[in-house]
Amino acid sequence: MRRVVFNQKGGVGKSSITCNLAAIAASRGKRVLVLDLDPQANSTHYLLGTTPDNLETGIGAFYKDSLNPGRKKNAPIEYAYETEFNNLFIIPSSPELSDIQTKLESRNKIYKLRSLLEKLDDDFDEMYIDTAPALNFYTNSALIGADRCLIPFDCDAFSRQALYNILGILEEIREDHNEDLKVDGIVANLFQPRANLPAQIIEELKAENHPVLPVYLNHSVKMRESHNANKPLIYFAPSHNLTQQFVELYELLDQKQKKKAG
Repeated sequence: MRRVVFNQKGGVGKSSITCNLAAIAASRGKRVLVLDLDPQANSTHYLLGTTPDNLETGIGAFYKDSLNPGRKKNAPIEYAYETEFNNLFIIPSSPELSDIQTKLESRNKIYKLRSLLEKLDDDFDEMYIDTAPALNFYTNSALIGADRCLIPFDCDAFSRQALYNILGILEEIREDHNEDLKVDGIVANLFQPRANLPAQIIEELKAENHPVLPVYLNHSVKMRESHNANKPLIYFAPSHNLTQQFVELYELLDQKQKKKAG
């Protein structure tokens, strides 16, 4: 299973959702990979406690290798680092991603990521891809290479218009590049249960038959504390309410996946 977490809007919690779902899967004995495609490298720092500048390899090295066809390449697994958490690995981001994007586009490397992920299928039970808040070469590559897409949504009017655009983008990707891509659903993140507007927007999206998931992730300072400690919530605060919401979300997605596979 290869799941991309995608929204063009920043600040909706893509990295938090990516890493925490991956950590829950790993805590249950699954071998899990996180791929950080965001040059901001939030997932990299969250799971490794360091920045890409201090690492020898990662997704930037993979793409640079793809621009040098005669060069001896690493095995796919060699781009990944093992985190301190059992069964959880990450291919870190790179500050070079922005610099080489134009070269990759001009040389038609849009399917290279899918090839890498297919080769890693035998190494990992689940893969989670964190993306930048932009529809760029790397995000398109992730959507082409993934089989599932989860859309974080932070329940305001601006996000609602962006959501409509995203659903259109996903349909276009399906038609042109990846007919196997499925939308896991829309997950309400940073949810404030005592505020009227978020609940109203969610109900309106449901009335429009958009795939809003029935698990909401509350806004909590515990998430920031988790990032500061470089520990996903399942390890940092396993009994906290937000952690249990993530567990419920993971179990919901897992059941949906098994049901479709069956």
